[in-house]
Amino acid sequence: MGFMRDVEIIWEDLLDAFQNEDLETMYFLDRETGEIFSVPIDYEDDEFWEELELDDERYLKIPDFDYGQEGSLLGEFVKGVANSQLKSLLERSLTGKYPHGRLDEILSFYPEEEDRLHALKEELIAGRIRNWLEMNDIFLSENLM
Repeated sequence: MGFMRDVEIIWEDLLDAFQNEDLETMYFLDRETGEIFSVPIDYEDDEFWEELELDDERYLKIPDFDYGQEGSLLGEFVKGVANSQLKSLLERSLTGKYPHGRLDEILSFYPEEEDRLHALKEELIAGRIRNWLEMNDIFLSENLM
């Protein structure tokens, strides 16, 4: 990369982009402004796509949501549940077709476990973000993380 510039990236926007589960939407980071923006994958503006392609040093595509990592995280989370009744309920919900919806419903009755899962998810996503930023030579000031 030719030059480093000090830009402000809003951590919450980055978190939202990394948590995007909408397969019809892509997120990008503008290295020059720090702005994070989304675009529908079928956006019909050839000039826009050409500009992104020509200036791929400036516009970085933010990786898609990682369902595999999410599944591993949920498995690890369930292993750490102390309440055996809750644990077996969660294990059954994970084998269902739409585990995350049911899981959230079940955990709404167990606020401590719900908080623990949210903390684990945030930690996982924050780690993915830090790795991605590092791979792209972007360094956040420590107070953002």
